[in-house]
Amino acid sequence: MKNIQVLLIEDNPGDAELTRQALASSKLSIDLKVLDDGEKALKYLRREDPYQDAERPDLLLLDLNLPKVSGEEVLRAVKADRDLRALPVVVLTSSEAETEVSRCYAAGANCYVVKPVDFASFIEIVASIEHFWFSVVKMDPKRRTKNPEKPSAR
Repeated sequence: MKNIQVLLIEDNPGDAELTRQALASSKLSIDLKVLDDGEKALKYLRREDPYQDAERPDLLLLDLNLPKVSGEEVLRAVKADRDLRALPVVVLTSSEAETEVSRCYAAGANCYVVKPVDFASFIEIVASIEHFWFSVVKMDPKRRTKNPEKPSAR
């Protein structure tokens, strides 16, 4: 079985490291790729230079407060792209604002999770996300190909 590909878009190095630690303790084989801005995320997902050989992620963990291109813009772009829209997107952010929650669900987020402030709760939340998406949910087997064709025009 191939490793599970998780793409984390997070500009806070501390939160990225906590996520890495939480997923490292998983019983599953998870490859975590971390990018620190929305522009890189879109290039990666579209396999644009310098990410032409990027693996298609099985799950996208997306912060909203990102440099260059916001997390909400990334979410909208992913869900508007016919080759990416089936990608599960978990918004993992510090904002509890109801307007942001509503906008993200309207844009197609699969779920919205508020980052807890303490270490133990953060680890628990990431472990819960991992368990739900890779042990509970039945994923589309067609999405599990190693390197599907490059996405076409949006």
